[in-house]
Amino acid sequence: MKDLIVIGSGGLGRETVWTAERMNAAEPEWNILGFLDDNIQIRGRTVDGYKVIGTVSDAVKYPDAYFVVAIGSARIRRLIVEKLSGLCEVKYATLIDPAAVICRERVKIGEGCIICANTYITLDIAIGDHVYIGGNGTVGHDAVIEDFVTLYPGVNVSGTTKIGTGSELGTGTQIIQGLSVGRNTIVGAGSVIVRNLPSDCTAVGVPAKPIKLHSEKI
Repeated sequence: MKDLIVIGSGGLGRETVWTAERMNAAEPEWNILGFLDDNIQIRGRTVDGYKVIGTVSDAVKYPDAYFVVAIGSARIRRLIVEKLSGLCEVKYATLIDPAAVICRERVKIGEGCIICANTYITLDIAIGDHVYIGGNGTVGHDAVIEDFVTLYPGVNVSGTTKIGTGSELGTGTQIIQGLSVGRNTIVGAGSVIVRNLPSDCTAVGVPAKPIKLHSEKI
């Protein structure tokens, strides 16, 4: 079995451990060592049966382990990965719940991804590195989901769409076929995307419309 460390001990971190446990129940693969978390006040505490064994900087103490960054914010997830790359060589785990339905032969999935239960990911899809796909979502044929994207639970991504690097689609968002969401864009929960969205904005509504442009790229 391979050693696994989850970065982030909050709700998503706990769910990620649960995903690894579900994978182990189907076929033993991961020896879960615990969490890393930069909140030093919880160092040494036990969370859902696993200890917080240090901060992100302590990754250097575990050269043989695999890591996964379980932080919902795409921006923070990217910052943590950038920090790790400056510390040491890191191996990243991709965790896919056994209840996810994926055409493995025709879907490309990058490193460091978390794909939760009851997701449906169909054909000829490219998923980048460090992508989080929450439970009960769908990704249709020929979609492209770039690095560090967050799809919260219940997101429906239709076929031939493109979600740009670092974007976040809130719970229950729907995007119709053939459209694109730019880089670093945040889409509010329950939105319906019926036209292309630009980069570096916040969009909400039915239909989704930009309500704020980010003065600084996130």
